[in-house]
Amino acid sequence: MKESACTSVLVGKAASIDGSVMIARNDDTFLPLTPQRFEMMTAVKGRHETLVSNQNGFTAPLPEAGMRYQQTPNADVDKEGIYAESGFNERNVAMSATESVYGNPKTLAYDPWIENGLAEDSLQTMVLPFITSARNGVEYLGNLIKQYGSPEGNGVLFADNNEAWYMEIVTGHQWVAQRIPDDAYVITANQVAIQTVDFDDPDNFMWAEGIQKFVSDHGLNPDLSGWNFRHIFGTSNEKDRHYNTPRVWFGQRYLNPEHKQEPTSSELPFICHASRKISVEDVEYILSSHYNETDYDPLGRGPEDLKTKFRPISMNRTQNSHVLQLRNNVPAEQSAIMWLCFGVPAFSPYVPFFANATDTDPSYSTTPLHADADSAYWMYRKLSVLVESHYAEFIQSDTDFLTAVKQAFQTHIAETDAAAANLSGDALTDYLTKQNYAVVAEMKAKTTQFMNELFEEGLGLSKLTFNMDVNL
Repeated sequence: MKESACTSVLVGKAASIDGSVMIARNDDTFLPLTPQRFEMMTAVKGRHETLVSNQNGFTAPLPEAGMRYQQTPNADVDKEGIYAESGFNERNVAMSATESVYGNPKTLAYDPWIENGLAEDSLQTMVLPFITSARNGVEYLGNLIKQYGSPEGNGVLFADNNEAWYMEIVTGHQWVAQRIPDDAYVITANQVAIQTVDFDDPDNFMWAEGIQKFVSDHGLNPDLSGWNFRHIFGTSNEKDRHYNTPRVWFGQRYLNPEHKQEPTSSELPFICHASRKISVEDVEYILSSHYNETDYDPLGRGPEDLKTKFRPISMNRTQNSHVLQLRNNVPAEQSAIMWLCFGVPAFSPYVPFFANATDTDPSYSTTPLHADADSAYWMYRKLSVLVESHYAEFIQSDTDFLTAVKQAFQTHIAETDAAAANLSGDALTDYLTKQNYAVVAEMKAKTTQFMNELFEEGLGLSKLTFNMDVNL
């Protein structure tokens, strides 16, 4: 199975600036272009269908009933598989899947991957429509892994209005999940991240049945004392120190600048407590970052040998970046917002979509395989190319554009919340759906105008120019 290389952020409700629970992730693929869509899947009853993966042959019956939910699948499902990736269901449960992780050879020797097991391409489809809370999501997926096994390592994010959970599946059947403390945040990047597991605390930890015996029977714990999931099942190698840990380091450096850590450390903490409250914009900044203001920035002015030393968080092959926010200062029916970025996050906006909606604008739900003039995916990819093509000349204009639309988004949400206060049921859902359409239309107009301005300015930056004496 193909595995994506992603970066994830989870934030507890007491750690956020407004009491929100947030889970977020960059969905990175192997190529710069693997077009994606954003769509709403309707609730179903009386279904009799079997899901068959066209990627690894995973086969399982789908439950007869399922809730309405969002997904951000590949545009070319026939070739690339579904990979539903991210969204909310109608019970305000958020799920993002997956963060690829890698078990070590010794543990995999005793519990190898199951070739046709439940993989990332089918995982969200098999779970999100059927779960009623974040904790239930871990339990539900854990039972599926017990039944079908896994063909790959996956980190899965769950959230509801009360809590966030991070679950790591590290061998064919072994996994652990940890509840993120309300006052904490987590950043992970393609490496087994969970550390000490307290088997006497089932309120904050869940695990595969028999995992302690599995470790004991096969002599897998390398530590003199304690039970550290990362040490037992994870890796710590040269690739980790150049590809994975530096991303975690940068995110923790941003939220805890007072901590002095090395980007190549294998012991960066899993559970962290920020030195201030965390906003949606903070999470977006982390996911859109590329070692900004350090020597490691590939777009910066540092030493050439350092600019490409570490793999950045935001990349041209980030197909979608999302922040799934569950607010606790508004009624539940309007609480859930997906902040979705379809361009390269470093240069593109995170557009807010209320989850309590029945469909999405066709510019999001219909994405062609090749560039066009209508789809959101291709519009924001074009913006990203324009900005990066003359980075030094365009980055301040792009920063100003993104700052302005962030302010507009917050105003849009506040006005929508106020207008929705007297609505409920289908009327509220219809209203929020229309507001999603409205923000898409506004952003298309603003982004098109901005790209036209960059295009015109870019014409004057051509090197194919010559100043002629007016007297000739």
